Amino acid sequence: MNPAPPGTREPAPATLAHWWGRLRDIQVSGTATVAMLVVVIAVNVALQPNFFDQYALTSNFATFVPLVAIAVGQTIVVLSGGIDLSLGAQVTLASVVTVQLTDGELGNLPLALTAGLGVGVACGLFNGLVVVVARLQPIVATFATSFVFSGLALVVLPRPGGTMPSEFTSGYRDSVLGVPVALLAILAIAAGWLLLRRHRVTRHIYAVGGNAEAAFASLVPVARTRITAYVIAGMFASVSAFAILANTGAGDPFIGNELTLTSVAAVVIGGTALRGGRGGAIGSILGAIILALVSNIVFFADVPSTYRQLANGLVVILALALAGIPALQKRRSA
Repeated sequence: MNPAPPGTREPAPATLAHWWGRLRDIQVSGTATVAMLVVVIAVNVALQPNFFDQYALTSNFATFVPLVAIAVGQTIVVLSGGIDLSLGAQVTLASVVTVQLTDGELGNLPLALTAGLGVGVACGLFNGLVVVVARLQPIVATFATSFVFSGLALVVLPRPGGTMPSEFTSGYRDSVLGVPVALLAILAIAAGWLLLRRHRVTRHIYAVGGNAEAAFASLVPVARTRITAYVIAGMFASVSAFAILANTGAGDPFIGNELTLTSVAAVVIGGTALRGGRGGAIGSILGAIILALVSNIVFFADVPSTYRQLANGLVVILALALAGIPALQKRRSA
């Protein structure tokens, strides 16, 4: 290799920021997402012969909803050019507030659900203000606020407990005309995204995530749009909390710990670029279902419980790596 001409600098080695920029540019194709879904369904059928039985479908969809809801919320923040590492803590806080106010009484449920939704909105607003007004990096700001929300959850409910009305939990695990209620909930979340996708706010979110400077020049309210993205994400975190309570019937101040990073993985697998402005929540819903089915595979493969979290993590890393190969090859050939 010839030395660099006098007066010039050698090219700097690739930095962590450089590789993070490359990762943010990766956008998984819809074909890759669907292919992964087909593969994990096939493996689940092989390991669980009754996979398509009514009871199994109802149980599976009941576990899908929390991750689906939080993945949609994460998608909206990512599309705006940010990221929210506190969503799992928001789920926890909303769930413990709801279960404490419900106290097992059906009559308390409307007020409790309203309060739980308010918690998500308040957390999202707080995050948006910290990121936009204080001008902190989203990944740092929301990582810090996750400790705040987790601490508040422990204040509200120091240890697992509380009960939800049996009508609430049994209704969630029921079926309507043979269709699981949980599947209807997923379809409702998808329909909600499609309606939101047509709204001006979402168009602004795409514009800000794609190019904030150009959006500002086009009179898009950049600051308000970013705050709104976090607020909407907080609302979906509350929906995730309600689904967890409906499935478990009790509160847990640690229930959302694993949801945050899994939601980010679902967003990437679903085809949304972490840089923002490209992608959508339908892919994230599929990504969330893929990850939930991966957990099923680990369980039905009789992996010892002490290794399940490790196995889940390795499978997610493998899925992200395989999904990112075509995008990297495309960038290299460009």
